Amino acid sequence: MATATVSLTDAGRVLGVVGWSGSGKTSLLEELIKRLAEQGLRINVVKHSHHDVELEPPRKDSARLRMAGAAEVMLASPYRVAILRELRGAAEPALAEHLARLAPADLTLVEGYKWERMPKLEVFRPSLSKPALYPEDPDILAVVSDAPPPPGGEGGPAWLDLNDADQVMAWLEKWMRSEA
Repeated sequence: MATATVSLTDAGRVLGVVGWSGSGKTSLLEELIKRLAEQGLRINVVKHSHHDVELEPPRKDSARLRMAGAAEVMLASPYRVAILRELRGAAEPALAEHLARLAPADLTLVEGYKWERMPKLEVFRPSLSKPALYPEDPDILAVVSDAPPPPGGEGGPAWLDLNDADQVMAWLEKWMRSEA
């Protein structure tokens, strides 16, 4: 079966949120999503994990059907829908393929996928003793940090205070307007 090539630009407004494990990406995303949803915006999220994902107990019907050989199983209820696809040794699908499966949204936030080319926000905590990503990644538009900006950082990405959600939200809203 042939599949059409999908690019990130086909997915609408997409913003990556990248940073090292423990930097606070998920906490920041929770706050931003809550605020955006309160404004009536539809927000999608793609969360990358390096770990195996188990969304159901192994003895449940849906797990048994996947283990029997189903390529995909959709769990549907009055509360949520989930599609589980077994890769069975195939390559992990590209981010663009995942984005193409999502319903339309005002903004899709992508946690992880730091290697992908897309506009990004980096969450950076020097206390983790990990290097910042922005010096090597021209797609990082802003850094959200609990540390002051480095001296001589003019011309680089915007520097936002991790402890000031209003400031981060103002930057995000301005970016969204510029992307419209």
